[in-house]
Amino acid sequence: MSNLERQCPPEFLNSQQLFGARIRKIRDALGLSRETVAERAGIDAPYLGEIERGEKWPALWMSRSIARVLGVSPARFFEFEEATEDAPPPDKLKRFLESRTPEEQNRVLHVVKAMFDC
Repeated sequence: MSNLERQCPPEFLNSQQLFGARIRKIRDALGLSRETVAERAGIDAPYLGEIERGEKWPALWMSRSIARVLGVSPARFFEFEEATEDAPPPDKLKRFLESRTPEEQNRVLHVVKAMFDC
């Protein structure tokens, strides 16, 4: 039994891993190092690593602090990819676009218009 399995009930294991993976995905997309985010959030980089690997659940203040550094709402950490897999395509596209900058949204719009000659 892993350390993670001893600390977390099985029914929450997947959520904990998805939560941490979501933080890492956002951090990576912003091009920020784990050390930079941890320092700005007021936590240790190794602890942020444990959160990202799904080994630890952060305290609420830590989640809020990490979210502030990443420029997102803490709710974004709960937007698991797994939860959107069965969503209708328009919902997936909306969620995807909401997480993009206005410039990226315009590029997507140009691609879609080119695909449909409009």
